[in-house]
Amino acid sequence: MLRALIIDDEDHMRDTLIKLLELHCPDVSVIGQAQGVATGTGVIRDLHPELVFLDIQLKDGTGFDLLYNLPAIDFKVIFVTAYDQYALQAFRYSAVDYLLKPINPEHLMDAVKRAGQMIQKHFNLQMKALEENLKSVNKQHKKIIIKTTEDIHLLDLKNIISCESDNSYTTIHTSEGDKILVSKTLKDYEDMLAECGFYRVHKSYLINLLHIKRFERQDGGYIVLTNDVKIPVASRKRDELLQMFEKLAE
Repeated sequence: MLRALIIDDEDHMRDTLIKLLELHCPDVSVIGQAQGVATGTGVIRDLHPELVFLDIQLKDGTGFDLLYNLPAIDFKVIFVTAYDQYALQAFRYSAVDYLLKPINPEHLMDAVKRAGQMIQKHFNLQMKALEENLKSVNKQHKKIIIKTTEDIHLLDLKNIISCESDNSYTTIHTSEGDKILVSKTLKDYEDMLAECGFYRVHKSYLINLLHIKRFERQDGGYIVLTNDVKIPVASRKRDELLQMFEKLAE
């Protein structure tokens, strides 16, 4: 099932789209709705959808304003609007499709099918990356140099439990209980450590797979690490991790 949100400032349009999806796109589950930029931003952050049907003209701004305000767009977008002059701008945001009101059911089915294919392809690539990460944990005998404003640390990769984003900085948590603040982004460390058994389970956290203690399903899912810290898991990452755990248990 594709977990979807509908963001439109017209109640009847949201109701109509829900009915069309129920009738023509049974693989879509509408998990939430919103009426504008502010409410839409909040529901996206709370529910972590895979697909968003987004109106362009909203009462408190535009759909483009909503996307611009998000730190990352980790879902597919299908724009829905009564106006066609926004098409070019819509596709600059890598929209899956652009539907004009009133919605043509065939166009809707085509757009949803395309979104599902794109999401599955992305999922398969991430699963492959996770499998490679699990195979590469033997590389953790390596050391890494961490430079701060005051010190230079030489750390064994196996002793790094997690890396936590702090805007343009990253805090490195070690098995000795150290917290080292470094003036590099989490993306820098993700690129550096991806082949050494580290995995980004959330936009704010990169974890060492060797230090996973257990997975807790409540509240959307948490990874508990060996230092007993709970790390939230993004919705897509949760499915990947669960599938990987099941494969390892076979």
